[in-house]
Amino acid sequence: MGSTRARIAIDAMGGDYAPTEIVAGAIRAQEELDVEVLLVGDPHQVETSLKQHGSNYQMEIVPSEGAVEMHEEPLSSLRRKPKASINVAMDLVKQKRADAVVSAGHSGAAMAAALLRLGRLPGIDRPAIGAVFPTLIAGKPVLVLDVGANVDCRPKFLEQFAVMGTIYSQYVIGVSEPKVGLLNIGEEPSKGNDLAVRTHQILQENPRISFLGNAEGRDVLSGNFDVIVCDGFVGNVLLKFAEAVGEILLQILREELPQGLHGQIGTALLKPNLKRIKQRIDHAEHGGGLLLGVAGICIISHGSSQSPSVFNAIRIAKEAVTNQVLERIKSQYVDSDRQSASGSGPSTED
Repeated sequence: MGSTRARIAIDAMGGDYAPTEIVAGAIRAQEELDVEVLLVGDPHQVETSLKQHGSNYQMEIVPSEGAVEMHEEPLSSLRRKPKASINVAMDLVKQKRADAVVSAGHSGAAMAAALLRLGRLPGIDRPAIGAVFPTLIAGKPVLVLDVGANVDCRPKFLEQFAVMGTIYSQYVIGVSEPKVGLLNIGEEPSKGNDLAVRTHQILQENPRISFLGNAEGRDVLSGNFDVIVCDGFVGNVLLKFAEAVGEILLQILREELPQGLHGQIGTALLKPNLKRIKQRIDHAEHGGGLLLGVAGICIISHGSSQSPSVFNAIRIAKEAVTNQVLERIKSQYVDSDRQSASGSGPSTED
């Protein structure tokens, strides 16, 4: 691409606070992360947002027309709006003008655009959105996937999530031997519904992962697991609940800090601790989820993302590019059923 720096295409029109907060996060990322940013959106609106931060910020603006709104059906909207910002951003990756896409817009549209324009990686039946959660052990996050891409799953989908999650945890998060868990209602292999029981057996037999067993809800944030797999329905509920709990904890801290002069002094003394607490539990600090399984790096951020979350989403994109996540999945992923992966022959999952 003519540059050693990662080039990140930003859907500047996606999200509740677009383009102002998206642009603000992109400016910070270009300053601090040594990345090149391509702002995809309405040129006039994007330029106006850039000017709000001064005349020194020069970024490439890639024109687009419109965006997929949150209330719109993804597929029909993408076809009806071929020049929508998320479509244009995905095309930049397809054309190798960018290394990754970051979007805080319609998550369904982002996933659909990635599938339509970039396609799936060989051997992957369904992509999954992976989200990083804090745990009780400082500096030891857990990757949960899927958190929203697939409401219904088959055992082989969850097996693929486990393999992709292991690769991501190992090469991006830095875990030497990621411990994988299957989210379930009990620790015993026989617990759960048919999907859970069948998946447990498949994961136990897969030599590509270090499967620890079932993980109950209380185990998700324990730090005992590095990767936890589940279907997108359960994962999305878990993600939204965790975000709400984090917001409640931060609000309680604000309310319970002493008031007046003594409170100001106490808060000043506790400021470093409070900052670390916020970094561990605030979902904005984690940026968004990586869409694993498509032939391109795509980060899907929360619709309410503001500049700190956008900055962290770009950081995640850069780490995925730098650590060659796509290449590692391509080279290391081995489907336990080669016939199923290649599409030839019958599948026991159908």
